[in-house]
Formats: sequence, C-alpha cells, structure tokens
Amino acid sequence: MPTWQQLRDVKLSEYTDAADGWGKVSSRANADKDRVDNHMFAKIHETQKGETADKAGGDVRQLSRNYQYLHTECGLVRTALNGLAAELAAPQKKLKQALEDAENLKFTVKPDGSVSYPTQSYVLKGDQTAHDGAPFPYLPGKAEGIGSGDENKGKAEDIAQRIGDAVREATEIDGRYAAALRQLKAEPGLTVSDETLADAARDTKAMQGAAGKYADDDKIPHGKSPKENADWWNGLTQEQRDEYATLYPASIGALDGIPSAVRDDANRMVLAETRAQTQLDLNAIPKQPQEYLPNPSGSYPAVIKNPEWREWNEKYGDRKKELEADLKGMNAIQDRFDRTGRAEKPGERPLPEAYLLGFDTQGNGHAIVANGNPDTATHTAMYVPGTTSNLEGIGGDIKRMETLWRASDNLAGGQSVSTITWLGYDAPQDIVKDAPFSHYANDGAPKLNAFVDGLRATHQGDATHLTVTGHSYGSTVIGSAARQGTLHADDIFVAGSPGMQVGSATDLDVPKGHVYAAEADSDPYLKGLRLPGSPLDMLTDDKYGGFNIPFVTSDPVPDIGGWGHAPKKVDIDVLPSWIDGDGQSVVKTLTPTNPDFGAHIVATDGSRGHSGYWDNGTESLNNQARVVTGRYKEVTAQ
Repeated sequence: MPTWQQLRDVKLSEYTDAADGWGKVSSRANADKDRVDNHMFAKIHETQKGETADKAGGDVRQLSRNYQYLHTECGLVRTALNGLAAELAAPQKKLKQALEDAENLKFTVKPDGSVSYPTQSYVLKGDQTAHDGAPFPYLPGKAEGIGSGDENKGKAEDIAQRIGDAVREATEIDGRYAAALRQLKAEPGLTVSDETLADAARDTKAMQGAAGKYADDDKIPHGKSPKENADWWNGLTQEQRDEYATLYPASIGALDGIPSAVRDDANRMVLAETRAQTQLDLNAIPKQPQEYLPNPSGSYPAVIKNPEWREWNEKYGDRKKELEADLKGMNAIQDRFDRTGRAEKPGERPLPEAYLLGFDTQGNGHAIVANGNPDTATHTAMYVPGTTSNLEGIGGDIKRMETLWRASDNLAGGQSVSTITWLGYDAPQDIVKDAPFSHYANDGAPKLNAFVDGLRATHQGDATHLTVTGHSYGSTVIGSAARQGTLHADDIFVAGSPGMQVGSATDLDVPKGHVYAAEADSDPYLKGLRLPGSPLDMLTDDKYGGFNIPFVTSDPVPDIGGWGHAPKKVDIDVLPSWIDGDGQSVVKTLTPTNPDFGAHIVATDGSRGHSGYWDNGTESLNNQARVVTGRYKEVTAQ
C-alpha cells in the first residue's frame, strides 16, 4: 500500500513519458507487420519457387505474427501507464489539497497520516496562552471534533479523512493496474505461438477490466450513425485512438465511419487471436474414434456402430464442425493477406493491399474484405453475396471480388479501384427453407446502409464512385436497403436476382438509368407464376388441374425467391390453373431482368449457372467492370 508521501511525490509525467515510448514501439511493430504482409510475401514468390518459397513464406508469416503480438502487448503497456497516470491524478490532487489546507492552518501531518493541531486560542486568566492539542489520528467513520467547541479538531479530522481517502483510492488504482501489468509477459524465444496469441487476447481482457475507468467501451458510440461515429473519432487525440483500438479492437473494427486503415488494424488483431484460439480449441478435442467396428458375432450386419464413436460424436461432433468451419474461413482471409502484391499472370498488376473492415464468428460468421483502400479509391464496388454465404465459404466470395478488381483496374485508366466483399449480414443458409423469406434481407439492410454511409464518411478528397453489387439473395438485401432507408450508391448491379422487394428500378435510390441486371441463359428465370397459391405448394406434381407444372428449373433460387421478394404484375383478371396456349404467364414477377422493372439488362455471354457471373472472360464480368469504372457507353445489352 503506498504512503501519502509516495502519492504526493510521484511524478505522473514519468508514467506518461514511458507510455509514449511503449506506444512508439507498438506503432513501429504495426508498421513493420504491414510491410511484411504487403511487400515481403510478394517478393518471396517473385524470387523463389517450390519448397524454398514455402519455407521462406512460413518464416515471414511467423515474423508477421511476432510483430502483431508486439503491437498488441506494447500497446497494452502504453494504455496501462497512461491509464495509471490519468487515474492517479485525481487522488494526488485530493491529497495535495488536503496537505495545503493543513499547512495554511498550521496543522502537522504525521508520517502515518494522522494530524496534530493547535487548540483554539482563547483567554482564560492573565497571560495564559493556547497549547498544542494532542495528535488526532484518522479514525474511519468518526467525527468527534465536528460540532465541538474546538473547531480545529473538526478541521483536523476532515483533513485526515481526505488524506486517508486519497491513499485508499490510489492503492486500489495501483493494485488494479499492477495485476494487469504482471500478466504482460511473453515466453522467451522468437516464436509467437497460438498459445501466445491466445494469451494476448486474455491480456487485453484483463486490461479492459483494469483500465475500464480510463477508457470505457461504453464511451464508444455503439449503435450510432456513421457520422456520429466519425465525429467521436475525430474528437479524440491520436493517443486516445490508439488506446481504444488496442483495448477494444472488436468494437473499433466494427465501427462504420472511422478510417479503413484503423478498422483493418483492429480487425486483424481480432482475427489473429480468434484464429489462434480456434486452433487451440480444435487441438483440445480428443481424436475421433473409429465410427464402425467389425461385428464381434460375425453375423449380419458385418459392421456395427462403435459406442465410443457415438459418445464422442455427441460430445464433440457439432463443436468440431463449427470450429473447422470458422477456421476454414479465417484461413481464407489470411490467404488473401498473403497474396497481396502478387500477380496471377505475367504482366498483370499485382493485387493491392487488403483491408479487413469487419470480422466476427457470431452465428454463421461475418467478414468484410476490401481489395485496395476504399478511403482513397476513385471507384469502389462492394459485393453483397447471397444464400448459403457464411464465414466458412468466404474464400469464394473474396476471389470474386479479386476477379472484379482485376477487370476493373484494367479499365480504370490509372484511377484507383477498391472492391469489397461485404458479408455483413446473416444470409439465408437454405435455398428452399430460408431463401423465400425476407427477414434476412430486412435485418441486413440497415447494416448495409450504415456501411455505405461509413464509406462516404471516411473517403478522402472527392467522393468515390460507388457501385453496389448483389448476387442472388444479396440483391434482395440491396433492394430492402433502398426500400427501408436511403442507399447512397451511384450504381446498382445485380446478378441472378430473385427479386428486390421493389417493383421498379426507380425505387432503388440511384439516378435514373443506373440499375443493371444480369441473368445468364443457364440461370433461367420463369417470368411469372403459372398457378395461384404458395410457391412451395407448387413444388408438388400434378394436383393442379392434372398438369405437371415445371415450376422448379435447374436453378430454384429465382423461381422460389421471385415469389418471396418480387412484386407481381397481373396481366388479366383471370387465374387459370395452367399456362395458356401461347405460353404466357398470367402473373409476372417483377425481378430486375423483367423488362417492366426498368433496369438495363446486360449481356452475360460466357457465364454458366447461377454463380458464373464473375468468371474470367465472361461478358457479365466485363459489364460489371464497365459499370464500376463509369464506362457506361461500353456496357453491352442482352
């Protein structure tokens, strides 16, 4: 427990000066990590091949982990020292004021914190003078002097009380930070293991508890608009920004309206620690027993279910699948980081730096990955994936935006391009059971609008030309965003859309003529409902009028989804139970590729199936790139 003399004499500036030093180390480590991630990997693969490249790549990846750990731990030390200094300032001020009052009253503060005082002067007889009173020790909860005939006794007690309060407050602060600082120890050696990174996450949590009064997560504007987030961020000092990003990386990484580089640093910290803990959790699961065993009786069946496997599967089966799914997605994100600066073909421009603008493993998992910095890009395209999208499969969505980046960069004439995979919502996971329902889109739409507004808030210089692209159910999210709020995009491009909850392109917030829709020949849409009733009812055979209605084609997404998400147009006031002789629909779903919707229906030559719109060399990809870069006159029509 510190003494009042130690509290009085401590130089808080020494703590803040030391914090500055640790902060510089943290910042340098982060810059070094960025250099490793964005330059060294590419150089290795330019100069080395085969096993040599793999070995060197592994060493460099380890170096990146080391810098990540240094950045985190040194940042925590900086925050601890700054927090300690900031919190000790209040009790030190309280103590110094009490000491000053004692000095002004000619009281004496003893080493143990007790206070001696002179009795009040009064005339008794003749020339008698006042005498010193006995020292008044600090007695918690007592105030004998207050209200007594001797006012000095009450004043002395008040001073002793304030001294004791200040020392106790300082003791609590010192103990809180000391406990957290003691945890900031690394194992000897140059290898930052999964265990070390997982320990860093625990260190962060411990420091959150220690420094919560100094930098509180509640002070972060959760649930506010991107503009309010930006105003809060811009009102902080750089040191405060660094401390919030270190202490609460998940909260800062999710905050629309603050710079992409800041969100990337914070989310990479979360990714590294979560990935390490996930691997450790997987390693802790016992080895799976053999599922089938030979039947010991030798009779039929020849094999039986292993009881040990049943027990293992009940206890670990689902958990193992969840961890493996999360790890697969995180590895795909890390793989994108590792490919920064690399070109797929000779003469091709290398991939730009990647930015992780969102990440968590809640539910089916979420990730937002950008190719190039959207805060400085002349042209930005963000892609909303559709049904079955989740963290486990994020690799395919990331690759699509890489392909679009290359195609757009080739047309940009030297202007900068950023393409973003936005898996920031909970997508439906089953085409039949989930995709026909709109609540996934309705829940995700406000998040999409907030992210777009955040891009607008953080962009430097002239506003970026922003295209929002939706695939399959992702287009429904885009339509819902425009319907529920305002989608501040310049262009909308949708592919394989089951419907957008609006009946006209003019309802989508972008300027007239800036909605584009693609539908490949092998991704067929039935333009209308053949029969009245629920689309799920029509999945049956011939109960309607004795006809077998071909409601479901080779791609059920538009067929089922179109009736869940697209307004309908009735051509005649009759609803027969079969298609008329001309093959025309009685009721049409107003999907974006219906001419009545009002979008530009673009050519898709070369695209195959429901997911081929981003295949290299296809006209659908080329048309997307033309829209992304504003080369509208070159867009080819279907």
